[in-house]
Amino acid sequence: MDITKCVIPAAGLGTRFLPFTKIIPKEMLPLLNKPAIQYIIEEGMQSALENFILITGKGKNAISDHFDNSFELESILRERNKIDLIAKIDSINKNAAFSYVRQSEPLGLGHAILLARHGIGKEYFGIFLPDDIIMGKTPAMSQLIRIARQEKSSVIAVQEVPMDCVSSYGIINVKKQITPNLFQVSNMVEKPSQKDAPSNLAVIGRYVLSHKIFPALTELSPYAVGELQLTDAISHMIYNNEKVFAYKVQGTRYDIGTPIGWLKATIGLSLQDPHYGPHLRKYLKDLETIDSFIYDTTKNIEHSI
Repeated sequence: MDITKCVIPAAGLGTRFLPFTKIIPKEMLPLLNKPAIQYIIEEGMQSALENFILITGKGKNAISDHFDNSFELESILRERNKIDLIAKIDSINKNAAFSYVRQSEPLGLGHAILLARHGIGKEYFGIFLPDDIIMGKTPAMSQLIRIARQEKSSVIAVQEVPMDCVSSYGIINVKKQITPNLFQVSNMVEKPSQKDAPSNLAVIGRYVLSHKIFPALTELSPYAVGELQLTDAISHMIYNNEKVFAYKVQGTRYDIGTPIGWLKATIGLSLQDPHYGPHLRKYLKDLETIDSFIYDTTKNIEHSI
């Protein structure tokens, strides 16, 4: 089973981050020295994906510009002997193929995925939701691809969440538990109340799906009210005897869909970074003292980075 393509829905307005997102796409929010969307692309490449289909909208040109060649910048960096600064993005340009599809109306995640159908064909493919940054020893998408090949079926990433949080997620109903981390899914419920939730296994932003998701989305589209939901289409596939599995991916997940989530991701990634981590730990530790930088602003002056 060859899985080389993926879809990245990136057409959201990012209203929670206004006024920043009035001009700059939410997917370009910085995490350390990279935009968030680059973490997604790097995870895909580490999972042997080669073709990236991004579903974009108005005002998202910065995304395609970021993954395009910048001859002027490269020339300046070469003159200054700073080739290492462009090495990573240059590697992406050389080893990944990008295509962009415009979603003209915000009609839901299912509609965004449906727009990619002509670029996928009769294949299994990955889906990344760029609000979810997942860091771990093995890329989250690579974990799902392994399960998809093992079971020859669609597989979605899940995470256990507190019951008082289930109304913020799509929740799976377990048909059968295969291993401690692998489940066969009987159906999915989008944002159920706590009393109606069939489990506390929440769908998070990684999927490997069969091309049969596209007929399911097409059949449901005329009946969608407001937005076409991907969870409804996956449940429709299951109803039509398509096996779907859920896997508890291993790694640390950061939800950067909100400002507080983005701040947590920035701090979390910084603390794990060998260059920034020691400086940030020192900075945070100082908060607990009466000589904190809050009272002595000269402590915010740092010359060693």
